[in-house]
Amino acid sequence: MADNPDIVVIGGGNASLCAAITAAEQGARVLILEAAPKAYRGGNSRHTRNFRCMHAGPLGPLVDSYSEEEYFDDLLKVTGGKTDEHLARLAIRTSEECLPWMEAHGVRFQPSLSGTLSLARTNAFFLGGGKGLVNAYYRTADSLGVVVEYEAEVTHLELEQDEIVWVDYLKNGVSYRISPKSVVVASGGFQADVDWLARAWGPAAENFLIRGTPYNRGVVLADLLDQDVEQVGDQTQCHAVAIDGRAPKFDGGIVTRLDCVPFSIVLNKNGERFYDEGEDVWPKRYAIWGRLVADQPDQVAYAIIDAKSLNLFMPSVFPPIKADTIEDLATEMDLPVSAVRATVDGFNAACGDTSGFQPTELDGVATGGIVPAKTNWARPITEPPFYGYSLRTGVTFTYLGLRVDENAQCAIGNRPIGNLWAAGETMAGSILGQGYLAGFGVTIGTVFGRIAGREAAKHAN
Repeated sequence: MADNPDIVVIGGGNASLCAAITAAEQGARVLILEAAPKAYRGGNSRHTRNFRCMHAGPLGPLVDSYSEEEYFDDLLKVTGGKTDEHLARLAIRTSEECLPWMEAHGVRFQPSLSGTLSLARTNAFFLGGGKGLVNAYYRTADSLGVVVEYEAEVTHLELEQDEIVWVDYLKNGVSYRISPKSVVVASGGFQADVDWLARAWGPAAENFLIRGTPYNRGVVLADLLDQDVEQVGDQTQCHAVAIDGRAPKFDGGIVTRLDCVPFSIVLNKNGERFYDEGEDVWPKRYAIWGRLVADQPDQVAYAIIDAKSLNLFMPSVFPPIKADTIEDLATEMDLPVSAVRATVDGFNAACGDTSGFQPTELDGVATGGIVPAKTNWARPITEPPFYGYSLRTGVTFTYLGLRVDENAQCAIGNRPIGNLWAAGETMAGSILGQGYLAGFGVTIGTVFGRIAGREAAKHAN
């Protein structure tokens, strides 16, 4: 089987597994090549926790309804219109049928998390998080006869006359070459290659942290782009969020994300605010903060809250820095004390009537007379003790990828490559030109993984 599969799926995360399961159910012999060791299988999908889903009425754990138009409007807001509408609507419309498909293939859901995320209507949360999702799919794939090679790093796909003729990979220092009938690339972006990030972003990228797997180095992506496979996206665009500055360089995952921003003021190293912390609900704005922090001196920022806001958001894995006065907090965070004091005093003076404060929705409790304004959840920071978090840019995945059509097929110019498909983060730039919408990465991976698996099996059969 490992020598002569019908289909090779490159990558071991959500999109790969959806493709492999779909193809295997159509009778194809499927081999997954996963670069990571078994304990780290699943790519960035290990760190996800929910799936954004259109639905006409209550569906599984989802309440009420979430229409195609509202979903697409939410996407337009975060991408600034930089999306392929046809592919975006395909992903959105197909998401409704995906949730029962996921349940039928072992995925279990739980009620949505409470608090500031406000996602009970739009996002279905996995029981056991991303690990639960990935493990469920691996169990299903195994029952269908899918073979998985771990620590198998694909080094080259040989392209001849619009067809992949062989796949080279390394395992335990030994080189292998196989010639499948169909190939699905679902091996993510290049974010774990810090040198590539630095070429795209400049020296600032050296200060970025990588939220997900260290195995997504873009080797297959670069190999195919070098062979003129059609690309999409900007290499400087990515899913980047503000994470705790104490997070590890790689693989910190979801627990290092900071959700305190809407209830805080965020300062740069000079003690100055630089953006509206209350611009919109957090699921629609958390993914802009990585880029905002990246634009600040030394690519760092600092969030400050007081006691009355401490329990309004999901805590980071690291406890906040705590002090009884703003001056002591600034000192602990190595910030200029007088500048922080002046910023806090100016913000407090700009706050008005806070009686309408509502932590889970846009409340219009805003500042007046300062720039930048805080347009929601603006309450004076006056109640000790005071708390602070350091923020760094955490890159989840990059948007430079392989351009695909509605069948997830790759091309050279206008010529489709007869046996090559892509799914997941590898092609997400076809839909995400910039920004991010919570849970949408899993949607893209699930929808296009299933499409790629279906088309790859059709070709192989």
